[in-house]
Amino acid sequence: MNKVAVSTIIGTTLLGLAKPVTRNKNLHKAKKAKNDEFYTQIGSIEKELRHYKDQFKGKKVFCNCDDPAESNFWKYFSLNFEFLGLKRLVTTHYKEDSSTYSLEINLEDGKPVERKTKLKQNGDFRSDESLAILAECDIVVTNPPFSLFREYMEVLMESGKKFLVIGNNNAITYKGIFKHIYEGNLWLGLHSNKTMEFKIPDYYTKWNREDDQGNRFGKVPACSWFTNMEHKKRQEEIILFRTYKGNETDYPKYDNYDAIEVSKVKNIPKDYYGVMGVPITYLTKHNPDQFEIVGITDRQNSSGFRDKIYTKEDSSRYQDLNARSVIKCGLEYKAIYARILIKRKLNQQGE
Repeated sequence: MNKVAVSTIIGTTLLGLAKPVTRNKNLHKAKKAKNDEFYTQIGSIEKELRHYKDQFKGKKVFCNCDDPAESNFWKYFSLNFEFLGLKRLVTTHYKEDSSTYSLEINLEDGKPVERKTKLKQNGDFRSDESLAILAECDIVVTNPPFSLFREYMEVLMESGKKFLVIGNNNAITYKGIFKHIYEGNLWLGLHSNKTMEFKIPDYYTKWNREDDQGNRFGKVPACSWFTNMEHKKRQEEIILFRTYKGNETDYPKYDNYDAIEVSKVKNIPKDYYGVMGVPITYLTKHNPDQFEIVGITDRQNSSGFRDKIYTKEDSSRYQDLNARSVIKCGLEYKAIYARILIKRKLNQQGE
């Protein structure tokens, strides 16, 4: 088993390791304490990146949340520099309270040459020096702090660079993240919404297992690769088996959205061409040629499909109801967790 720690920092959704039932409580504590230090294993990196091999040829890669002394992202790319045909690899060490350094490999006279450069700033991905390196590179691959994921993605999307980064799958519902998914500029990688195992520092008090050398590891659910790089899974159609006609009661219409509820991706009907609400896990299977993403059932991501706003007269829980899609059961209202709103493409209707 690989025991090389990665300096890339992950974040707040990664606690509650030994006792899943207390995960939410520990998550809130982690968010307050900013305990974001988890180390990606090289096996997880290799498993995803091997599907993008041809897209790295001749490119400049930046790992902007990685300590080169420990990072498995740095290790992966430095060991495969010539195999991938890279032109440049650079990473910035982070040191909170003082200046630090960057480490890079450049192709010079046909050979990779490593060079260490002193930085005036602390290596933060938002620093002027890091942003200058970002502007010079083609692809970003890293595991940013989950507690800063919104801000990190804002910087990344504004840069216009290609990228592969790890985040929590629930980030799909963030206003700033979903906007790019809706516009078709961001999607999920091949291995998404998966449980990933990370090496954790010794000062963490909860873990899943410990190896013979005393290294501790934690399993973290719902981890996804966020990317704007093409991969084969985006061309795979979802095979549809269920039918809507004759089974309408299995697909109730929302009370506040002009769409039907599809509680599981496998239950998407093959004969329905209106708007459907599906779980956010649908994005792990999304084929843009098969379905169109038209919105999300979320207060902050209004898609134009909402046709009702609840008041106190409707329910004492009206604020919660207005945050999501709702199914009315008799006189009771049931709020449904965030749903991606999708619709079959016209060419999928035989038109």
